Amino acid sequence: MAIPSVNQSSSPVGGSSSTNRVALSVVTTLFFMWGFITVLNDVLVPHLKSIFDLSYTRVMLIQFAFFTAYFIFAQPWAKVVDTLGYKMTMVLGLVTMGIGAFLFIPAASVPSFPLFLGALMILAAGMTALQVAANPYVAVLGPPETASSRLNLAQAFNSLGTTIGPYLGGMFILTAAPKAMEVVRQMSVEARQAYSIQEASSVKLPYMVLGIALFAMAVAMAMFKLPPMPGAERHGKTNDSIWRHRHLILGALGIFVYVGAEVSIGSFLINYINQPDIGNITIFAAARYVSYYWLGAMIGRFLGSAVMQKVRASTVLGLAAMAAFLLVCISMLTFGQFAMWSIILVGLFNSVMFPTIFTLGIAELGPLTGDGSGLLIMAILGGALIPPAQGWIADHVGIHHAFILPAICYLYIVYYAFRGSKPTVTATA
Repeated sequence: MAIPSVNQSSSPVGGSSSTNRVALSVVTTLFFMWGFITVLNDVLVPHLKSIFDLSYTRVMLIQFAFFTAYFIFAQPWAKVVDTLGYKMTMVLGLVTMGIGAFLFIPAASVPSFPLFLGALMILAAGMTALQVAANPYVAVLGPPETASSRLNLAQAFNSLGTTIGPYLGGMFILTAAPKAMEVVRQMSVEARQAYSIQEASSVKLPYMVLGIALFAMAVAMAMFKLPPMPGAERHGKTNDSIWRHRHLILGALGIFVYVGAEVSIGSFLINYINQPDIGNITIFAAARYVSYYWLGAMIGRFLGSAVMQKVRASTVLGLAAMAAFLLVCISMLTFGQFAMWSIILVGLFNSVMFPTIFTLGIAELGPLTGDGSGLLIMAILGGALIPPAQGWIADHVGIHHAFILPAICYLYIVYYAFRGSKPTVTATA
């Protein structure tokens, strides 16, 4: 299909009848980058678990630290959007992410698990800025009736990053099979410290390269002239409040459980597939299968973007959540290749959930769009709380049946899609 030419002026674009495709393309590169970096956590989980001899509960502090940053920094970044605008918020977010990436170098040199967690929090703090600014920017960068389709398209490139990330992360970070923990525990203090330093050093080069790339992207974004969005920007005070909008509040809970379920499954995939009664393959080989999980999300978002041009977004969301729930249950009730591919296939149906919940949540918010976006991004806290909860279940009943928690999360999303997403009031200036 031919793409019509777009006059890239600084005219308002919020609620326009056509999409500024040049601006959309530029902002979409941010979606790719934060997807690539986020999914590297799935590789860090088994790597740091081995280096620091951690339980499933403790190693999930990786996800806790990373996604808690969204809760802490979302509203402050929303205020930055109100003050400096969407573009400068994205630039500052990229700079903050670059600083966090470079902090992995001293964390690996010690090595120190708390320092790794601190670097992850700073990295995620910058990513929070991108989420707060870029998601609503894409949503209102064209006709409101195709907002979900547009955000699904942008998120498809996010999934491209999450598809490539585990493969490259496994190649550079999981450079060799770790020693059995029984062997490591019998080492002397000096030998164990040397082993930890050697294993941790594999993260230095990947995160240094990421840091350089992030600073370069910040410079490029600062130089590019993005069109403003007056219709979705807040100027001065308003008598309205985001807490009046029920569909937004329920959408925040939807984001909470969705991100928690997606991150939980991704975090446990390598260790799950490694199990003798599931995939029975090495940690390194299992890392490649995580790419298939995220590849499904990428394919689903491209398909979802096209389907939502014709089908109601809420209907697509509800059907996808029902399918994800059934696949998780099938994986818990089976073994071997069937259980493995059932859980990997969940990624295909995860695909449309975040962008669709997000656009349904900020629908009809007008000048409250920035504040509503901040609330929805705060709800990414689910990625910090649900994985450790699943880790606790895995430590007590086994990793196979710990997936009951994501299954419950998908049931709530079914409710939100068909009942909770309908706006009850319209925002006022």
